[in-house]
Amino acid sequence: GADNDLYINQAIVFIEDAIQYRSINHRVDSKSLWLYRWYYSRTCQWVLSLTITIILALVFIEKPSSLTITSDVRYRLTAWNPPCGLTESIELLCFLVFMVDVSVKSYLIGWEEFWKNKWLVAYILTLIVSLTDWIVSLSFFCTEAVRIRRILRPFFLLQNSSMMKKTLKSINSTLPEMASVLLLLAVHLSLFTMFAMLLFARTKDGQQDKEWVGYFRNLPDSLTSLLVLLTTANNPDVMIPAYSKNRAYSIFFILFTVLGNLFLMNLLTAIIYNQFRGYLLKSVQSSLFRRRLGIRAAFEVLSSTKETPANTQQSYVSVGALLRVLQKVEMDSCCKQAIVRSLRTCSCDQLSAAQFQKLFEELDKDAIKQHPPSPEYQSHFMQKMQIAFGHPYFGYLGNVVALANIVSICVVLVMDADKQPSERDDFFLGAINFVFILYYVLEMLLKILAMGLKRYLSYASNTFDGLLTVILLVLEIATFAVYGFPHPGWRPEFTGLLSLWDMVRLVNMLIVFRFLRIIPNMKFMALVVTTLLDLVKNLRAFAGILVVVFYTFALTGVMLFKGAVVPLGNISNNNNEKVPYKSILQVVVLYFKEKCDLMALFRHLQAEVIYFLLYLLCINLICRWAKIYFVAWWLISSVIWVNLFVALLLENFIHKWDRRCHREHLSDIEYQRTVELMFRDVLEEPTEEELMEKLHQHPHLQLCR
Repeated sequence: GADNDLYINQAIVFIEDAIQYRSINHRVDSKSLWLYRWYYSRTCQWVLSLTITIILALVFIEKPSSLTITSDVRYRLTAWNPPCGLTESIELLCFLVFMVDVSVKSYLIGWEEFWKNKWLVAYILTLIVSLTDWIVSLSFFCTEAVRIRRILRPFFLLQNSSMMKKTLKSINSTLPEMASVLLLLAVHLSLFTMFAMLLFARTKDGQQDKEWVGYFRNLPDSLTSLLVLLTTANNPDVMIPAYSKNRAYSIFFILFTVLGNLFLMNLLTAIIYNQFRGYLLKSVQSSLFRRRLGIRAAFEVLSSTKETPANTQQSYVSVGALLRVLQKVEMDSCCKQAIVRSLRTCSCDQLSAAQFQKLFEELDKDAIKQHPPSPEYQSHFMQKMQIAFGHPYFGYLGNVVALANIVSICVVLVMDADKQPSERDDFFLGAINFVFILYYVLEMLLKILAMGLKRYLSYASNTFDGLLTVILLVLEIATFAVYGFPHPGWRPEFTGLLSLWDMVRLVNMLIVFRFLRIIPNMKFMALVVTTLLDLVKNLRAFAGILVVVFYTFALTGVMLFKGAVVPLGNISNNNNEKVPYKSILQVVVLYFKEKCDLMALFRHLQAEVIYFLLYLLCINLICRWAKIYFVAWWLISSVIWVNLFVALLLENFIHKWDRRCHREHLSDIEYQRTVELMFRDVLEEPTEEELMEKLHQHPHLQLCR
């Protein structure tokens, strides 16, 4: 009986490992299984996630604190800096949680496996360095300039996510191919830098040397100017002096831009897409192997129970034992119900390995959301009403009305654009909003009548539409309660929290936002939007690594350039001359004063800010460090990471585009995809020999065969 319970618990844990794509190489005795399930319980994982969030958020209150309403250094008040020991105490509590975390993980996998796990070894080293730095910080009474442990904090986020670790491994495997293109890009920059220094060399006529003075005075300046041109941040500024002197100089800049931007950068995108997709496919293939291995391990331990006949040459699992396991397994209810249904309809009492594996293929299927049925009315009149208001044409009519509402708002806004608030008459806008909101409320009620409340709310578009309609109705009632009904000259004075104009603007913004209801009715637009939503839901690993990159570079920048920019007072340049800039904001304004094209500023926003910061930091003798720092940031964020995101976006979109051509449209069923299911059609199933070989290598599980 004790053995049977142990086998049942082992099977439960192995199936849960398979569901979550976890490794099964952990201890499988009774106490360890209890500890394992406790560690991966929702409460324990929630505490761990909260601890990681807290230690990452400490940076906002640590010195230099970011707890100010405005970021303008001229107007913001002195930020609150916590006393020494406050944030350090919170840090210590977080470190204690992490020590418990790494201790439990190390115990569960065993010490032999621990030394093979590089992430766990790095986890312990990070904790040791962080605790050492924490002790040093307290010994200096929190006055030390550099805190190494702050830069190490993102590691706690990385090591807690298996998908983020797989993504990092895929990126690391892609680096050699990316390095070849980056090397070609460096050669391109070097050659054109030499050409530029020869082409724009200093001449006897100082009036004709504006290009040399501004951009190509020496090798570092020339290289920086062309690197910034590669980002298009200083385009066309960098070529204007030379172009003013001779139009033929434009050929040099055109060749540089065409070869760099149109060929090399796009070639880098193509290589990253091709290579990274291959490595991500391998990662997903290994996840599939883990799932199949977990299911097979559950089958092997269940075949050892007393409920299974021992005289058969082939292993079998009794249906009763599997039902007992499924009662305790934490998994999606729809999946569990589908497996239980298949078991109960099965005519046999014993399951072979193939049948057992096939049952759990439900885990690989699309998540299906089926909408509740519409109500059945007995009245002939109500049936006619249901047909009329449940018809798609009624939804199309609502879209036309919403479009008419948007057009009317645009007309009123254009007419009142140049009027003073005292000259504005809100009667017309208030009246048309009142009429349209009445229609929206009526439309919502008629749809609920036709579809039923449960079916109505089961559609995300209806929930979105209905929520905005209710908010609009509440705002309209509040407006009438405070200001009365619309009438000519309707512009009363400020009353309550919001003025009449603020209330009307809020209503209009919600109406414009409500117009997004047309997206589900436009197939191509709906495909694009669902692709973006899937990226948001399923590619959290990319967002997590992006947070790590931002966090690390932000803290590194704070440590490197602390005191480099004096926010108030004068700044000294290289010749100890005072630069008459009273604040960073004034420098920004002066720098962008010549660039009146706001669209160009928006287009080059990221690169422009980097270019400006390079200029500002070069004032204070740290230009070389600034260049290295910002070039590294540009390479990692703009060149590598943006291209990785484009690669996954393309893969997700192409996959959805191909599937919509082969799947029949079912109005009552919605399919939801995960990143593993994106590659499901091209994954290879592991063979039985591969699974059994891996199981026999399990460090803590002894199989009977």
